[in-house]
Amino acid sequence: MDSGPPAVQGAVPDETLRRLTDVYCETTGYQRMKQLLRSCGLLVLTGEPGSGRTATALALLSELTGDHVTRLDPATAVHTIADDAVQRGRGYLLELPPEDGTGVEPDAADRAPRRLTELHLDRFSGQLRAKDSYGVVLVESGDLADRLLQGRYGAYCPPPSPAEVLHRHLRTLLRGEPEGALDEARALAAHEDVVGALGLDELRPREAARLADHLARHQKGELTRAQLLDDCGAFVRAQARAWFAGADRPGTLPEALPALNAAAFRIAVAVFNGSAYSLTAEAAELLAWELAVTLDPAHPAGRRLFGTHADNRPVVARSVVEDGEIDLGAARVPARVVRFQGDALATAVLREVWHGHHNVRGPVARWLRGLCDDPRPEVWVRASVAAGVLCSWDWVYGFGELVRPLAALDGRVPRMAAATALAEAARDPRVQPAVATVLREWARSGDAALVDTAVLAHGYALPAGSVRSSLDALGAVVRAGDGTDPDPDPDLLATASFSVMRLLASPDPETVTHRLGHWLGDGRRSLADLVLLTAIGTLTMRTTHLWGLTEVPHLEPHGARPLLLALLAARPGLTAPLAALVRAALGTPRSGAPALEGLASLLRRAARDPETLRLVDGLLPPLATTPRDRDRLRGLLTGLVRDRDKPLDRAAAGRMWDAVAEGAER
Repeated sequence: MDSGPPAVQGAVPDETLRRLTDVYCETTGYQRMKQLLRSCGLLVLTGEPGSGRTATALALLSELTGDHVTRLDPATAVHTIADDAVQRGRGYLLELPPEDGTGVEPDAADRAPRRLTELHLDRFSGQLRAKDSYGVVLVESGDLADRLLQGRYGAYCPPPSPAEVLHRHLRTLLRGEPEGALDEARALAAHEDVVGALGLDELRPREAARLADHLARHQKGELTRAQLLDDCGAFVRAQARAWFAGADRPGTLPEALPALNAAAFRIAVAVFNGSAYSLTAEAAELLAWELAVTLDPAHPAGRRLFGTHADNRPVVARSVVEDGEIDLGAARVPARVVRFQGDALATAVLREVWHGHHNVRGPVARWLRGLCDDPRPEVWVRASVAAGVLCSWDWVYGFGELVRPLAALDGRVPRMAAATALAEAARDPRVQPAVATVLREWARSGDAALVDTAVLAHGYALPAGSVRSSLDALGAVVRAGDGTDPDPDPDLLATASFSVMRLLASPDPETVTHRLGHWLGDGRRSLADLVLLTAIGTLTMRTTHLWGLTEVPHLEPHGARPLLLALLAARPGLTAPLAALVRAALGTPRSGAPALEGLASLLRRAARDPETLRLVDGLLPPLATTPRDRDRLRGLLTGLVRDRDKPLDRAAAGRMWDAVAEGAER
């Protein structure tokens, strides 16, 4: 076998090895690794960058060779190392470039032989044992690592405890400082603002060492608290930058595919963080294809069928897959969910891609638009929120490439996605006026698709700035046809009613009920129809289907209930105005039949659940204030009890009958 050119190498300084002795934390499995290294002369350590692989390798080699350790150039191919390049009684450390393309790029002629095999390792092992020397090869997690772990030389290097790494580094850095400095620094590391600034669930050893340096400098007065927190915030930014630096090398397919797949998966996790792994993985494949055809349009890439195993792939994105649940609205189902190991990573990844790599914007925008047209809420909602975040960072580009094309598409899903993206972008107070202006223009445009999108967007309250302003906008759109068309557009009314119900499910339902009461007495047919449709919808629309982009803690426990029941449970003071709206819907000829049908479903639910029955008992009296009201409700109860297929429970019906009778006393 050809030995090739001499391997470039350099001795690891004694000072580095001495410092390692002070700070190194023995990782789990260290003794087994040492035993394997003794017997084979060679060890392949796998793991992520910053996980302590290098420190473990240096510690092993230093211990077995008496501190005679040499580092080989990462560009060195194992199969090219000559016999005379290995010296007697030394340890050799070789870190292979990562498969995701962020390392040193090999020459084109050398790519095929660089695919490390067990045969190459056998040869290198023989060379080392012949000279009583030892070698450690570092391989980043991925396909190659998975394969080598099945062989005789492979071992996974788990990271040591970050707390112990931090302690050892602080102990060294604060040596000579006043008593108590070490304890103060460790306490500061656990402080809420420091942990929040880091934004990571757990530090890797390299990061723990960096944090120790920052804490020691702060303890010595070299850093202010604000500077310390700013430095801590740089950890996730550094991780994101490292992930995407040169992530399309060597710039041609198929060599760049591993890098593009890794980049796509990291971006997909940023968008679907906390969602089902299956959806995230599929989205990542779609994005990888977009990236590939952008990089090399002449050679569209297919998909690997048996690439990195699902158990190992999340490591590429510093994420984990765990058992969880997905809320489908009607039910919660078990699922394998994927999430970053740190709340700050998702934003850091999107910001790095969007601001740091302009040429990636095109494929990412096309990818998000495609996801926003997916009928599954678990897909389009996540994609539209991400699109809104990107719009808030660059409104001109994001609106033109993401939102406007979606709003112009046929179909409800892309318009809902566009509305959601606009609402998310409006969270930024600097962007909200631009969003409000766009919605005003769309509402007056006469284009049915744009009007529909504007009405949907106002259901979030964020674009208009408040619930009151959103209701003003919705009322104006519904009234726009007054005087020219006596019959309001039913599709427009249905969309507006959905947005009003979404506002009812916001933190400020009182403002909505007050406005609905005002509209009911306004005298204009269009506004009255909007109120009646909304009242009917509250009887059957599940609250989870109305969640917006703002947390509503008071409704959270009642998400599975129809909106009316959720509001009655969470806001008892709204019983009277809500009952007035439902009573109006029941008593109006054009809405009476669907309102009665919706109320019937509510009564059936109450018969099955004591808590719902209690709420309905409080709702029925204000619905039965006149003899005609009581006759209507008694007729409904009688029909439900006599239903031959699904008769209503008589005991529950009796309680409801008594509640109706109480209406006569009001």
